[in-house]
Amino acid sequence: MDINTTDPDINPVEQPENTPVDPEIFGGHALEEDHPNHTLPPVRSLRELIDRVTGRDLPKDIPHEDMGIAETLPYPFLGLVGQDEMKLSLILSLVNPMLGGVLLVGPRGTGKTTAVRSLVNLIPDVPRSLCVYGCTEADVEAGGMDAVCPDCARRFAEGKPLSCMEPARLVELPLNARLEDVIGGVDERSLLQNRLRLKKGILAQADQNLLYLDEVNLLQDDIIDAVLDAAAQGSFTVRRGPLSATYRSRFTLIGSMNPEEGNLRPQILDRFGLRVIVKGLEDEKERKTAYERTVAYRSNPHLFTSLFEEESIQARQEIQAARKLVRTVSIPEKIARSGIQLIQQLKIDSLRAEITLFESAKAHAAADGRKRVEPEDLKAVIPMALRLRRSKYMVDYIKDREREDAELHKYLDKVITNARP
Repeated sequence: MDINTTDPDINPVEQPENTPVDPEIFGGHALEEDHPNHTLPPVRSLRELIDRVTGRDLPKDIPHEDMGIAETLPYPFLGLVGQDEMKLSLILSLVNPMLGGVLLVGPRGTGKTTAVRSLVNLIPDVPRSLCVYGCTEADVEAGGMDAVCPDCARRFAEGKPLSCMEPARLVELPLNARLEDVIGGVDERSLLQNRLRLKKGILAQADQNLLYLDEVNLLQDDIIDAVLDAAAQGSFTVRRGPLSATYRSRFTLIGSMNPEEGNLRPQILDRFGLRVIVKGLEDEKERKTAYERTVAYRSNPHLFTSLFEEESIQARQEIQAARKLVRTVSIPEKIARSGIQLIQQLKIDSLRAEITLFESAKAHAAADGRKRVEPEDLKAVIPMALRLRRSKYMVDYIKDREREDAELHKYLDKVITNARP
């Protein structure tokens, strides 16, 4: 459950007795109520903000807090140490959902799940329909009044909104989830009232949100197939006896896995856009900083997250602006040709390679506040977009078929030549 710690009526932050709050020990970043007029210096881009916060020193002594309240505050994304490629991939997936999501591959204990869950405070707002059928203004713009229900058509004609802006959510698919939990099924409570009604599953709840598949390589085949089909189509249909319903499923897919526990089927692997190899921190100073921040977070999660609150708000605003800007970003013809030539040289067959490469390059440019993709944008995303896309089996298989076809044509030409009068 997401808890707004700035609301004085909901679990207010209390300092332990005899522990005064001194702004100096927090590096000048005390709680917002202590500095109501405090504003951050402007930044030129989202990347500059992340770099600035990543290199900032934290207070050396954070007072311990134990309020006895069972609440969970996610670790702040801007508090993550190192792992630049992982952080970049997750930011780009927020900026441009069209790039196809992210797969994090690495050993246990490298911060994959922590990083994904920390996105909660950075996810941009999305339009939520006020109608039980999911009608929005975008449906009217795309298909006219016939594309929405009669009630929404009347409301639209009267100038009333069909949707409102709300923060997107991170929806996690449990490893022990059943197929019915994922796609939905018959509402058991309705059976007690001698009625038959369908209930939504996790896929419907993930619409316009982030769907996180932790340990994706351990999920059952029927569940992962249902997720992939829904992600590819943007909708799915549930049929139970005489009842059927079609739900929207436009979500950003994020997965994580430990290759020690098994590999992914090639079909599943191809559906993820960016692929990031997450290794343990190699720099000694970074590992020590990560340890200190973990201890500080566990000792006083409220105070630790508040140290990054202002920057997190600014980062969220930057991501929201970049998400709007990315629609107008263009790719020069020369850069597009160079990207396609690289894909062909690597002998990558899937067309999803181009989609991920160009959409992630556009997101990288938008995050830097630009409307035009530069070679540096392509260079920054090529490793994430193209790794793990080549299949030695398919390369060898195609070569064998080509040799077979060449042999067939040789004998075919000889047969036709001998058959001529």
